[in-house]
Amino acid sequence: MTTTTSFISSKGMTRRGILGAALAAGAALPLAAAAGPAWADQAAPAPTPAASRLVLPGPTGPYPVGMVQLHLVDRSRPDGIAGPGHFRELMATLWYPARNVERYPVAPWMPAGAFQAFLADVGFSELASLGPLTAGHVGAPVRRSGRRLPVVVFSHGARSHQGDHTVMVQELASHGYAVVTVAHQYDTYTEFPDGRVAVPLRDRPAPTFPGDFAADLRFVLDCVEELAAGRNPDVEHKELPAGLLGSLDPRRMGAFGWSKGGTATACATLADERIRAGLSLDAPMQMNPPLTGDLHRPFMMMSAEFTRATDPEAAAFWSHLRGWRLNIQAQGAAHISYGDNEALFPQVAKLYGWSGQQLQEVIGTLDPDQAVKIQQAYPLAFFDEHLRHRRGHLLDGPSPAFPAVTYLP
Repeated sequence: MTTTTSFISSKGMTRRGILGAALAAGAALPLAAAAGPAWADQAAPAPTPAASRLVLPGPTGPYPVGMVQLHLVDRSRPDGIAGPGHFRELMATLWYPARNVERYPVAPWMPAGAFQAFLADVGFSELASLGPLTAGHVGAPVRRSGRRLPVVVFSHGARSHQGDHTVMVQELASHGYAVVTVAHQYDTYTEFPDGRVAVPLRDRPAPTFPGDFAADLRFVLDCVEELAAGRNPDVEHKELPAGLLGSLDPRRMGAFGWSKGGTATACATLADERIRAGLSLDAPMQMNPPLTGDLHRPFMMMSAEFTRATDPEAAAFWSHLRGWRLNIQAQGAAHISYGDNEALFPQVAKLYGWSGQQLQEVIGTLDPDQAVKIQQAYPLAFFDEHLRHRRGHLLDGPSPAFPAVTYLP
């Protein structure tokens, strides 16, 4: 069984989704190859009876990771789809270094209701038990030190969800960052505290352009400032983890995103000087509204399919970067290679008996273990340099530790 996802690329193409069974087993892919692999239209075999839960690689940092969900409402933005009196409503998840985690439950990759809706969309509800767990512990107390925590906000891709880059997010948190992932309403699967489950809107226009995502990111920055000032922005005023209020540093905020979320990151960074550094993960840079002005703050592009050589919008955006800039590309990387799918799809391939060629048609020829290490190392090095002023050498040029990574002039 297959599922389709809608995303208009810089070349105006609608890109297919992939095998529904793989998607349902815990690997969201809102963008796949333009035509899709031939085997994607075949019926999915049932998983083996002994199939076990999928596993995400753990973070490498010195700190355990805590997390808390926040229910946020932007009262400056009326929601015409929800109706009169409603405003833009978002779920966000805040990840952070924890003081201790022993008594706090481990968070799933997606909230249960959202994950079940995700599975139901592709007709594999029986696979709900395979969803991976994260390294985040719900409600664990925040690790406080002499300095406040630098903050990074994350924007997901089209028809995806805020957990699809958990490997990257929990890696940053384990190294001392607060990371806020945003669920962009009407273009994601998410669950609200009252039990409502939201899914991507398919039958009518919705505020899901990159500019809408960028407005979400800027609103979340407002909420970070509220937390930094000791105020709780959660609309239910839920109890927050011990030590969270006053622990964030609004003077050291960055942003990153994948695919459409990477384009949104570029839009938000151009528009909001509070974002000191921006990172895009294979973004088409199809700006809406169109690109205007130059950016004088650091920006890094991790390219795979949307390269400056093949994507005019990406090349145009690059020409507007007047500050520190870097563009790298991992040889053999597919569009999904800078996210959790590189860790999850090899497990899904074993579960469904895919051949090596079938797996490569989905995740590319980049070695999956190397891909995970790349996504753990490079964003951390970028934000360390530009939010913490911890200069290393990884971003200076090719590294023998990452032979697949090339530096594009």
